[in-house]
Formats: sequence, structure tokens, C-alpha cells
Amino acid sequence: MEYHHISSNEITIEEVVSIVESKKYLKLSEVSAKAISHCREFLDSYIEKSEVPVYGINTGFGSLCDTTISKEDLSQLQSNLVMSHACGTGKEVPHEIVKLMLFLKIQGLSYGHSGVQLKTVNRLIDFYNADALPIIYTQGSLGASGDLAPLAHLSLPLLGLGEFYYKGKRVAAQEVLTANNWEVITLQSKEGLALLNGTQFMSAYGVHCVNWSKKLWNKANTIMALSMEGFDARIEPFSDLPHLVRKQPGQLKVARIIRKLTSGSEIISRPKEHVQDPYSFRCVPQVHGATNDAIEFIEKVVTNEINSVTDNPTIFPEENQIISAGNFHGQPLALAYDQLAIAMAEMGSISERRVYKLISGTRGLPAFLVANPGLNSGFMIPQYTAASIVSRNKSLCMPSSIDSIDSSNGQEDHVSMGANAAVKMQEVVENVERVLGIEIFAATQALNFRRPAKSSEILEQINADFRSVVPFVKNDEVMYTQIEKAIQFVKNMG
Repeated sequence: MEYHHISSNEITIEEVVSIVESKKYLKLSEVSAKAISHCREFLDSYIEKSEVPVYGINTGFGSLCDTTISKEDLSQLQSNLVMSHACGTGKEVPHEIVKLMLFLKIQGLSYGHSGVQLKTVNRLIDFYNADALPIIYTQGSLGASGDLAPLAHLSLPLLGLGEFYYKGKRVAAQEVLTANNWEVITLQSKEGLALLNGTQFMSAYGVHCVNWSKKLWNKANTIMALSMEGFDARIEPFSDLPHLVRKQPGQLKVARIIRKLTSGSEIISRPKEHVQDPYSFRCVPQVHGATNDAIEFIEKVVTNEINSVTDNPTIFPEENQIISAGNFHGQPLALAYDQLAIAMAEMGSISERRVYKLISGTRGLPAFLVANPGLNSGFMIPQYTAASIVSRNKSLCMPSSIDSIDSSNGQEDHVSMGANAAVKMQEVVENVERVLGIEIFAATQALNFRRPAKSSEILEQINADFRSVVPFVKNDEVMYTQIEKAIQFVKNMG
């Protein structure tokens, strides 16, 4: 078995994704195990010696923060919290997101500022290593007091409650515990709050979507280069010179990528009759470049978050302090996710515009990219589909972070709505992948009409690989199956 040892060392998004995808097992480092135990011992001692109310430890929650709880009821208080907050509804969270949530919750608790028992963290590690994934729902979090409802569903199985997705089916949590000889965890003071407070639902979506977006960005540049060749576009807008004088790093990066992809192409280097290309080709460095710069910023925000302590109250054993603050508030993520959705939607939007130009019957291409238009509709309706998806993304890009709603009798009076931003961000990214699938479908079709002229070696290979999956369309045929194959091709592109 290959293990990743959870520690306080900073971890990157790429490392998290690699650990999860390579199916490494998790284990606490000795340093992390000591930090968790030390914090728990400090908390037990603090509670024993102090009569001062400490939020969430010996008080109620939310607007019930002034209600003192007796020492005899502290464990029941935490169990009640987990049960009462498991109020999620809607679609189930995808399994890959749940796996990331488990990883990130373990990571967040490992820093020794949360007051959990060592055995509680180790049981979460058991779940992760056994691929026992709690059933969690997408709706229920305001992205403010932590991801309360989703994390309650993540935590229910510790109590023998809730459900797992386990060995290919949905199973009652207690059945899985019994099968693995795992005892139910008796939560101690503060543990329920440590488990439910935190941004791991939002953060898991962020890790997933940032990683996905970075890959799609690279694929979008390659697909755009194919469209350039199919449309017989000019290379001059991709010279370094205009980008060096603008000072935006992303667009220079894009220009150089496109030049590399088209290097050696007969099509790109031949004389052009047209003086200028539409914006959807000529302004790709500016548009794709801005998306790149946005992704890089958002990656920093998410990386900071997954290396943070985000539950509440925060315990500082060395300073002899327990501070109730607001690290669970998802505003940094909410703002970032709204931005990522917009940045990716724009990349999908300009992709659809290139499809529109490719089917327009200009530049020597037949109308709708079919040899006998009229009798055949060709690529008329794939463009409709792309336009529909782009329009859907426009609706999804209404920012969640500008919304707020009063909750918990006014105690929680400003919320981030970061969870909603996270869920719709994923839908936007997935939609962009679909649009890019339609673009490569059209771009390779157009490239066939440029024969016998050849593109670059790189692009010819991609075209050949695509043709092995999706054949050239000579006459009208059922298109949805070909579109789906094109989308899967994009998904699997290196």
C-alpha cells in the first residue's frame, strides 16, 4: 500500500488531485497526531478548570449561543448538532467531490486547532481509505457558518447514522461500520462543531473545478488552433509584439502556445485574401489569456483555503486561548468561484462564436460544413446546441456572492452563498467542456475541406486521433451520438 502522510506541510491542488486519483491511502504523520492529541488535552483541561461559557463547547449554537450547557450534556450536545444539521436536499454530491471533502476535512482537523479526538480523525481516514463515501446533498449550505448541512451528512456515519456509497451501492452507515468492525464514535465537547464548521464542501468543489479548468484551458487553445486552420485565419495577431506592449501575462502565453501549435503548417503560412479575422479568432489571446490569469488567481485562493483551519471556535493551546471568530465564512471562495464561472463561461462563449463562423459558408467553406447544403443541414444544429449551452451559462453566471440572507434568528446575518457558487461553477465548467466538444467536431470537419493543404504535425495528429473516433460527416446523420463522442474525446485529451 502506498500512503500519503497528512502533515502541516503546505499542499497544492495538483498534489491533492494526484493523491486522490492515484488511490493512495492516508495516514496521519506523527507530528499531526501529536498536535491533535495535544489540542484535545488542552481543551479538556480548559473546560474542567473554567466556568466561563465558550461558544459551541459549553453553550448552544447560533442564536442559542447564550444558553449554557451542563458538563454532563456536552457529548449529547455535539451528537444533537450533527443530527439536527443533516438537512441537505437536492441532487447528491458527486462521489469524486465527496472523496475530496473527506480528504480536506481530515487535513483541516490535523493542524491541532480544532479540539477533536484523535480517534475521530482516524475514523474519517478509515472512511477515506475504504472508499466509504457518505451520501451528501448539494443543497443546504449558505457558505457562512461553514458548510453545515453537507458536513453534517459527511459526519453522520461517525455516529452510525446516514448512508454511504460503498462497493458500488448505497448502504446504511451502520451496516458498513459493522462490516469493518468500526465502533460508533462518541463525540466529545466541541467535536460536532469542528466537524460541521469549515469550508470543505466549497473547497472540494474548488479543487475539482480549478484542476478541471486548467486542463480545459489548455484543450481550448488546441481546439482553437484547429478552428484557426479550418477557418484559414491569420497568424499575425499571435506575434509577441502586441502582447508585450499590453502587459497582461495570460495573453502573451496564449499567443506563444498558438504559434507553437501551428508551427510548420502549410495552411497558416500561405498567403491570405482577407486582411483581418473576426474577434473570435483575432482576440483569442486577450480572451483566453484573461481566463488564464483568473484561474491562476483563483488557484491561489483555493490553495490558501485547503491549507487553513476553517472551523470555529479556534483553539490555541500554546497561547491558552479559545477564540470564536469567523474562519468558516466562505466569502473568499464565493467571490473566487463567481469569477471562475464567468471566466470559463467566456471561454465557452468565444468557442461557440468560432463554431458559428465555421458554419457560415465563408472563407471557401460550404454552408454548414457539408458538401451538399440544402439537402443536408450539416452542422446547423450542433451550433444551436452550443448556443443553448452558452446561454445557460450566462444564467448560471449571476454572482452568488452578492446574495445574502438572514439566518439563525439574526445571529448569522451575512452569508457568502459560496456553496451555491461552487455547485453552479461546476455546471458552468462542465458546460464549457461540452461546447469545446462541439467546436472540435466542427473544426476537424472544416479542416477536411482544406485538403490537400496540411496543418502542423501536432494538429494533424490530433485531427487523425479525432477521426478515429468521429468520422467525417458526408451527409446528414444522427448527430447527438457524434457530439457525445466529441465531448468524450475532449475529456480524454492529454
